[in-house]
Amino acid sequence: MKRILFIFGTRPEAIKLAPVIMEFRRHPDSFDVKICVTAQHRQMLDQVMEVFDLRADFDLDLMQEKQSLLQLSGRVFSALESVLVEVKPDWVFIQGDTTTVMAAGVAAFYFGCKIAHVEAGLRSHNRFSPFPEEINRRIASVVADLHFAPTETARKALIAEGIDEKIIHVTGNTVIDALLWVRERVRQHPPQIAAEFDSIIGDRRMILVTGHRRESFGEGFEQICLALKDIAEEFNDVIIVYPVHLNPHVREPVNRVLGAVKNVRLIEPLQYTDFVWMMDRSFLIITDSGGVQEEAPSLGKPILVMRDVTERMEGVEAGTAKLVGAKRPRIVGEARLLLTDTTAYEQMAKAGNPYGDGNASQRISNMIRQHHRSSRL
Repeated sequence: MKRILFIFGTRPEAIKLAPVIMEFRRHPDSFDVKICVTAQHRQMLDQVMEVFDLRADFDLDLMQEKQSLLQLSGRVFSALESVLVEVKPDWVFIQGDTTTVMAAGVAAFYFGCKIAHVEAGLRSHNRFSPFPEEINRRIASVVADLHFAPTETARKALIAEGIDEKIIHVTGNTVIDALLWVRERVRQHPPQIAAEFDSIIGDRRMILVTGHRRESFGEGFEQICLALKDIAEEFNDVIIVYPVHLNPHVREPVNRVLGAVKNVRLIEPLQYTDFVWMMDRSFLIITDSGGVQEEAPSLGKPILVMRDVTERMEGVEAGTAKLVGAKRPRIVGEARLLLTDTTAYEQMAKAGNPYGDGNASQRISNMIRQHHRSSRL
C-alpha cells in the first residue's frame, strides 16, 4: 500500500484536489490517503472542505493577518517537517502555484519523497505576472517526479524546459471534475442563495465579477471598478454581482467606487456551491481568476479576463475568453459588444471547453496505480 499525502492551503487547491482525493479513496487497498492543510486561506478553505466532505489529518493553521510571502513560506517549511516525519509518504501531491505549493514541493524534495504536481506546466512566461504564482509553479516543476498537465499546451511548456516527456501526462484539469460534480448537485438541490438572488436578478442579465490579483492592486483596481461602474450605468437591464475578496487592497476601491451604484451588488465571498450556482445563472463573467477561466466554458459562459497575460491561453485561442487587462476602456468595450451583439456572444458562449472532460482525477489515480505496479516488477 502506498502512503499518499495531499498538501494544500487555499480554496482553489482544495477544489481541484478534492475529486483526486475522492478518487484515491475509492481504492483503500492500494492507497493510504492523508490530508495536510496549511490554511493559507482559512475561511474559504474550510467551506470547500465541507462541500466535499473532506477532513484534514493535519491542520497547520498558518494564516496570520498581514503576513508577508516570506513569513508564510518560512512557516510552511517549518511546520511540514513534523508531518513528513510522521507520515513518511511515498507520494506528496501538490496542486497549482500557490506559496503552499512551492514550499511543500521543496520540503518534500528535501525529505526524499516522490512528488506529483497536479495542473503542471501552466506558464505566462512573465516572472512577475501572475506574481508570485509564475515562479511558484516553475519551482514545483523542478522538484516534481510526475507532472499531470491539464492540456497539450502545458505539456509542451514542460518539455521546452527540459522535463522528460515520459514523466508528463496530459489528464485534463481536475477543476472540471469538481465543477461538474457540484453543478449537478446545485441544479438538483439549489442552494439557499438561489431563492434570494433569483428574485434580485429577475429577468435582468447578470454579470458575475471576481478580482483579486496582486498585480492589479492600486491603479489597476481603480480602472476595474470604474469600468464596472460605466457598464452598470450604461445598461439598466444588467445587474453586476461581485463577491468581494477579503484582501483590503481589493475591498477598499471596490466599496468606494461601486458601493452606491444601484445595479451593483457587492457581497461577501461565496461558498463554492453558491459560486457554481452564480456562474451557472450568469450571462457573462468578468474575472482575473485562473480557475474561473477553466470553469466558465463548461457552463457556456463568455469570459473577459482582467489580465494582460494568462497562463491559460487555450481558452483565448478557442474563443471562449478575451484578455482585457485592468483597463477601463477595454473592459467596457468588450462587455458592451457582448451585451449588444448576439452573434459575438454566441460565438464565445459556444466555443467549448479546452480544459477537460471531467475524468482527470480518474486518469491521475490510474497513473499512480500503474506506477505502483511497475515499481514492484
